[in-house]
Amino acid sequence: MAVGNVTSFGRNGLSDWLLQRVSAVVMTVYMVFVFGYLVCGGEVTYADWKALHGNFFVRLLSLFAVLSLAAHAWIGMWGVLTDYVTVRLLGPRATAIRIFLQLGMIAMTLTYVVWAIVILWGI
Repeated sequence: MAVGNVTSFGRNGLSDWLLQRVSAVVMTVYMVFVFGYLVCGGEVTYADWKALHGNFFVRLLSLFAVLSLAAHAWIGMWGVLTDYVTVRLLGPRATAIRIFLQLGMIAMTLTYVVWAIVILWGI
């Protein structure tokens, strides 16, 4: 029987690795798009910015970027917490501390994702 880690975002390390790379590509595409718009658009007013984000495809790309950021951050923080919040470093309460911190990360990440959805889609 294989031993798995239930706090990992994906089912295994390979899927986490792949998801982190794909999310990095999505975030890079979004940043290049926004940077290109700001550089090529001249002086951007609030009306221009609002019109840009009124476009369905820009909202969709923004949503993918937010979801990618959430997944990327979770995988990265999970790795940091499992590497550095250890029994050797913190004693027998390390697992409880790590789970508490991971639950805090989940709560923050979900809050930010819901907040972004409300901003993007006006729900």
